[in-house]
Amino acid sequence: MTKFGLLGKTLKHSFSPQIHKLFGDYQYDLIEIDSQDLEKFVKSGEYSGYNVTIPYKKEIIKYLDQIDEIAKQIGAVNTVVNINGKLVGYNTDWFGMEHALKSAGISLSNKKVLILGSGGTSNTAKFVASHLGARETLIVSRKGEINYQNCYKEDDAEVIINTTPVGMFPNNYDCPIDLTRFKGLEGVFDAVYNPDMTFLTFSANKLGIKNANGLTMLVAQAKMACELFKGKRIDDSLIDKAVKTIKSQEQNVVLIGMAGVGKSTVAKKLSKILNKPLIDTDQLIEQRENRKISEIFATDGEDYFRKVEIEVLKEVGKQNGKIIATGGGIVEREQNHFALKQNGVIFNLVRDLEKLDRKNRPLSTDLDAVKKLFERRKEKYLEFADYTVDNNADLQSTIDKILEKL
Repeated sequence: MTKFGLLGKTLKHSFSPQIHKLFGDYQYDLIEIDSQDLEKFVKSGEYSGYNVTIPYKKEIIKYLDQIDEIAKQIGAVNTVVNINGKLVGYNTDWFGMEHALKSAGISLSNKKVLILGSGGTSNTAKFVASHLGARETLIVSRKGEINYQNCYKEDDAEVIINTTPVGMFPNNYDCPIDLTRFKGLEGVFDAVYNPDMTFLTFSANKLGIKNANGLTMLVAQAKMACELFKGKRIDDSLIDKAVKTIKSQEQNVVLIGMAGVGKSTVAKKLSKILNKPLIDTDQLIEQRENRKISEIFATDGEDYFRKVEIEVLKEVGKQNGKIIATGGGIVEREQNHFALKQNGVIFNLVRDLEKLDRKNRPLSTDLDAVKKLFERRKEKYLEFADYTVDNNADLQSTIDKILEKL
């Protein structure tokens, strides 16, 4: 039987099997091996072809019979194909990165490009920058001539490409560089794809800078690898379709809005329809504190509650494929925006204030209090949200509006 797969050391979070299933009807395995077993695996000939990821993209070259010219230039192989008994190494990452940049509208032509990192993916980025006509390309590394302390002297950089793992799950809150110090920045690309939006691309979004993450790159390079595996052309239009499919499977659906607007009810219905587990952040806080939210407010005050809420959201937001119902005051702390956005699409539910359920709501004791709260929060709800959905009508109407956006 013809078999393909992904070769690496730690692969439990890989999306590759789902992606390859969308491009070709073939067996695709995750092949985890230690470095001392690499030569034995390559020579076994067990697979007709396989992708190669960290940490073997360079090391595998010495065991192959032939290397494609682009892979030679880049100095790394991420795809191996058995052609008539000979193992041939290719690099499809360059195509993936180019496609991701072009899809995001990020031009490198005649631009000054900063590449963060000096590993294998950095070499891919250098090739892509040259191939797309960059005017100047500089490498930023921890011990290089240009490092993370003095790189800000290159504040006229127009495109930044991150090839480091900084910001990757589970260290989602890490960020390699401060984008606000680059005044002419036009585009940011981050090769990390988990989380869906890294803190780096989130920051670019906030600044109105075009940006893209590694998922489109991952899918596009997989498309090219599949072409090499099967020996036939696949239309590029399937890349965007595959990206949307993977995102729909992995993304969280997040509900925000005033207390009593109906988030929990809508979340329960969505959970059943989309077959995604439901997380209610208020319930998690009560479980963590072993007391009701009203007791937390009465005993320790709102500020304490918000601190607990932030810590709970930091962990919740890292998860994938969930329906998340939040408390009404989630927008009171700016850091909660990234927590919810990194893997989620955010819906702001709205309802006439007179219709809000005020039972057991510590900050919504009467209608005047509700109105004051809403005035304080309304702009933040809009800032956090990708979409605003009216929840004044029946439940099914609200669900239909959300599913239409998804």
